[in-house]
Amino acid sequence: MDNVHVKQVGAPGFEPGTSCSQSKRASRTALRPVLRSVSIMRRMSTRQATKLISTLLTLLATITACAPSNPPLPTSTPIPLTSTLIPTLTPSPAPTFTITPLACLANPGHLEQGSLDSTKPPQEFRIYLPPCYAEKTDQRYPVLYLLHGQTYTDDQWIRLGAVSIIDHLILSGQSIPFIIVFPDDHYWNLPPGPGFGQRLVEDLIPYIDATYRTLPDRNHRAIGGMSRGAGWALRLGLTRWDLFGTVGLHSLAVLQKDASQIKEWLAEIPLPSRPRVFMDVGDNDQELEMAQVVESEFNDAGLSHEWHLYSGAHTEEYWSAHVEEYIQWYAEGWNTP
Repeated sequence: MDNVHVKQVGAPGFEPGTSCSQSKRASRTALRPVLRSVSIMRRMSTRQATKLISTLLTLLATITACAPSNPPLPTSTPIPLTSTLIPTLTPSPAPTFTITPLACLANPGHLEQGSLDSTKPPQEFRIYLPPCYAEKTDQRYPVLYLLHGQTYTDDQWIRLGAVSIIDHLILSGQSIPFIIVFPDDHYWNLPPGPGFGQRLVEDLIPYIDATYRTLPDRNHRAIGGMSRGAGWALRLGLTRWDLFGTVGLHSLAVLQKDASQIKEWLAEIPLPSRPRVFMDVGDNDQELEMAQVVESEFNDAGLSHEWHLYSGAHTEEYWSAHVEEYIQWYAEGWNTP
């Protein structure tokens, strides 16, 4: 071999008890010649090369032993997946409400008698209050004034079936409930007779509106009558159109001197305020000719109205045969908006 001196490096310089820093310095010192060992190993014998490799492996093991040991990375323990049962919501059935019908809906309306002692003579009347009037204390009602015929009293319409008919219409749902007032006019042939109309509009109507739960306007107030009562309905319906939106004339008997004033009365009513009118008469009625004159005045004035000419005379038999039609007609005015 050439004169190359190879300093042996290896474990002989490291003894137990030697600090890792000392060992590292010795290792750095020992590693420097290694960079030239490749060219040297070409000239070394197999034995020398083997010995050198052994020394290097020993030195590498020593360095590894002195290196600070890295703590093992924590091993994450997998969290077992647990399935959580989501409760199934069972929808509760919608509450059902049972509407208990008022017991009064199975009962007829109520009739009362009254008298206004503030008038002279006292103004007597009967009044029909519809089913459930006492129970439905917040409800207000239309009101119909029905006037009886000459020589009769305030029970005439009731005897002819008006109350039983309106009870049936209301309880069967064919009509909205309304109040009926039956004013008495039995003084027709006495000095107080001509003052009936004044007592009705100035005393009785304000009293009814103040005492009972009416709808106190013309659209919810009607007036009708038979014979002489129809004569009063004609006069009051046309002259006090501000009070009445509906007028019924059944077997009309025109009051004295009124026939000549009908045209003037009609002309004074504003077109939007013209009343709803129903007229009927029997073909054997002694008042037929005068009723036809009035109906002709309505046509000339362009007043929309119903006209019915039936078979019959000026009798209770005729009126009782048509009273159901009358009551239904009044009801229709409020049933239809």
